[in-house]
Amino acid sequence: MLGLLIYPQQPMHVWITEIILFVFTINHAVLLMPYLPFKKLVPKVKAPKNSESISLLSFNVYQDNKAYQKFISLVNELKPDIFLTMESNSDWEQALSVLDAEYPYRKKVPLENRYGMHFYSKIEVNDCKVNYFMADDLPSIEANLTTKNNEKLTFFGTHPPPPSPTEEDTSKERDGEIIVMGKKVKTYNNPVIVVGDFNNVAWSKSSKLFKKISGLKDPRIGRGFFSTYHAKYKLLRFPIDLFFHSNSICIEEFKTLKNIGSDHLPLYCRFFINSETNKPEKNDEHLDKEDSDEANEMIKEGKKEDSDR
Repeated sequence: MLGLLIYPQQPMHVWITEIILFVFTINHAVLLMPYLPFKKLVPKVKAPKNSESISLLSFNVYQDNKAYQKFISLVNELKPDIFLTMESNSDWEQALSVLDAEYPYRKKVPLENRYGMHFYSKIEVNDCKVNYFMADDLPSIEANLTTKNNEKLTFFGTHPPPPSPTEEDTSKERDGEIIVMGKKVKTYNNPVIVVGDFNNVAWSKSSKLFKKISGLKDPRIGRGFFSTYHAKYKLLRFPIDLFFHSNSICIEEFKTLKNIGSDHLPLYCRFFINSETNKPEKNDEHLDKEDSDEANEMIKEGKKEDSDR
């Protein structure tokens, strides 16, 4: 655009192309601006007395990855209170069994279709179930926990399929899964966290609609992108492993970890629960009728989509 201002004697089609590119650049800048590390956008939090931090590790292990010990060593090093694995099949389940003694609460869903999932917790789990919102081979995990301080916490782990030549022809099933979960989250009054490989960036249409419906917050706002995929290519890496939380969840630490053999980087978060802030936050992103209709249509289209897996 600057070049055209210096050398304006260009054909009309060049001007039109450059103007379109300029508009797209501005639009993307506006979308991505909140994810730059601006401390003013990060809420200042102070842990209440006697509160205890909770740590969580989320990792898409990549089903064909055989570096089991690297992940086990990472768990032993960080000692997270909760961890979730995705793409974990029966081989991964067998490898992870060495951690069973340290994590008395578990939900194991080994699958060979790249959508297996394993949930491990040191925190007491009162109820844990596997949901199949879109398809009977596409699980998500829902767990209700009680901390040592007798605080309630609801956990959702998800891994919807991406649109790709080897997965799904469209994003309909993925978007439907995300929106159904947003509606499910809305039914809880206690603190909630949702984590997993969304195969979607946080500023996409369906992710933004998920935030509106659920009322959850994105810890990346004001902190950074924390891109997780593809682990081997630093310059072509996107933040598709997401984390959302309710207003009463106060983030102390949020980061990606080193490459340990998968095509995803592990995602780590440490937080505490402040029950005093467990009330609806004023949300500028109002869910209007048009949004509601669009959400219902996404769910409808997602359920109609035939699975190719």
